[in-house]
Amino acid sequence: MPKKLIQRLVPGMNSIREHKSLHLFGDLLHDPNLWHLNRRSVAGAFAVGLFTAFIPVPGQMLIAAALAIFFRVNLPLSVMLVLITNPITIPPLYYLAYKVGNAILGNVPGTFNFELSFDWLVNGLIPVWKPFLLGCFVLGALAALIGYSAIRLYWRMYVLRNRERRRLRKRNGTSSGVK
Repeated sequence: MPKKLIQRLVPGMNSIREHKSLHLFGDLLHDPNLWHLNRRSVAGAFAVGLFTAFIPVPGQMLIAAALAIFFRVNLPLSVMLVLITNPITIPPLYYLAYKVGNAILGNVPGTFNFELSFDWLVNGLIPVWKPFLLGCFVLGALAALIGYSAIRLYWRMYVLRNRERRRLRKRNGTSSGVK
């Protein structure tokens, strides 16, 4: 099951509970739903993590953790998926968000020079904030929807395939006299 792969990749419950930045969530981290690996929890974690990855603010991991707690989905996966936006992927993703926002608003795109700096947030964001934020929201919602649907579909196909394999083994095992 994808469950075994996810368990190997995701940090343990205790290491996450002890992380200093998550102490602000207190006893909320003791909810067992935040640590389950089932179809609903993993698909929801993908939706939360992918949506949050497109929020152009510092502290995306804390936002993902808060949303995972609110929606009661897998916390470690939600937080880890935010890492798809990193210093290498941010410029092309944010440029794409700007282009998508302009296309939706019907604007002619101007120059968009993104810099990962506080100065750019203060001065460079002002002329492009509407199409940029709209594009970030649209891409985040689209990524969340695709991620959620893909995980649900993949998990369902995996379960059905394993069910069919068990059925065939049982049928072959009983017909040959082996149990």
